Amino acid sequence: MMKRHFFQKTGWLLLGLLLANTALAETAAEKRAEINKMRRETLTRLYKLHPESQQAVQNAAGYAVFSNVGINLILLSAAGGSGVAHHNKTGKDTYMKMVSGGFGFGLGVKDFRGVFVFSTADKLDTFINSGWEASAQADAAAKAGSRGAAVAGAITVAPGVTLYQITESGLALQATIQGTKYFKDDELNRP
Repeated sequence: MMKRHFFQKTGWLLLGLLLANTALAETAAEKRAEINKMRRETLTRLYKLHPESQQAVQNAAGYAVFSNVGINLILLSAAGGSGVAHHNKTGKDTYMKMVSGGFGFGLGVKDFRGVFVFSTADKLDTFINSGWEASAQADAAAKAGSRGAAVAGAITVAPGVTLYQITESGLALQATIQGTKYFKDDELNRP
């Protein structure tokens, strides 16, 4: 009797795990579809706001597009998001996550999109495979006239890496990505 009860429970547990695994597969596919939709919408909006960016993205070794929602609650801030890095030569997509946190006075929610453009395949591969952490030095101002970053409308956040940051009001003149970690999303990169 005890063995039968054990096998019944084990059978239900295995069935539950199988169903959960199937649900996770659907969820992962849905998440990838949602990220791809966000990428298309973000690039379309970027190209409309800053037409020269389209050539920069197409001529680069690759790019990454992220959606980020941040919350400031008095002295604490936290943000999270997801995105996809695309290798222009191979056409391969790598799904990624981002998290950030810090201290600072504020109250509210910030929703923005970021498009990283990588000048070389090495810069892109390092970003994808080793992750990337933006330090306090990563804040920068966009080019104004002949002064500022090397690419008009974009912000240089590291050698060979530029960033277009889009907010509800349009193209941001300053990027705030300090304290942000970017890394592969293991769940979404499984076949």
